[in-house]
Amino acid sequence: MDPVEIIEKYYYDSPSLKHILFKHSEAVTEMALAIASNHPELKADTKFISEAAMIHDIGIIKTMAPKIHCFGEHPYICHGYLGRELIEKEGFPLHALVCERHTGTGLSKLDIKEQDLPLPLRDMNPITIEERIICFADTFFSKTRELTKPKSLEQIRNSLSAHGENQIDQFNYWCELFL
Repeated sequence: MDPVEIIEKYYYDSPSLKHILFKHSEAVTEMALAIASNHPELKADTKFISEAAMIHDIGIIKTMAPKIHCFGEHPYICHGYLGRELIEKEGFPLHALVCERHTGTGLSKLDIKEQDLPLPLRDMNPITIEERIICFADTFFSKTRELTKPKSLEQIRNSLSAHGENQIDQFNYWCELFL
């Protein structure tokens, strides 16, 4: 799989958005690979991480988020499952699951129902170690601020707190595991 070719296929006529996606994804990939390298005991597949981290946000092209040059028809929260659909069509079902399962620290059916999110009612929590590493690394980088400057732990916790205590608990557990 060549993630750059896949991104080019969907973003060829959106240069500003493609730039944001590339910079964000490169930062997430770099951090995820550093975590895997620093924790060989996790036995994470670094080839998979490098591919999946680059395309984890591929679905943003189908969402409406004008601040980052997204002019699709769906709410931004939908980018995960929309990315899954795109990457499954490309023939990469395991990579597609990373797209769907990387939002926040993951979303459960209960989260989706209680928050009345416009998402399919199914669990979207990261399961594999690679999914978890990518999801964790993604929390550090914004698409609306400095693209390659990681947020502080406090900033991440503040952001996650709006989505429930379970998000912060999961993030804190990953901090112990990955940092």
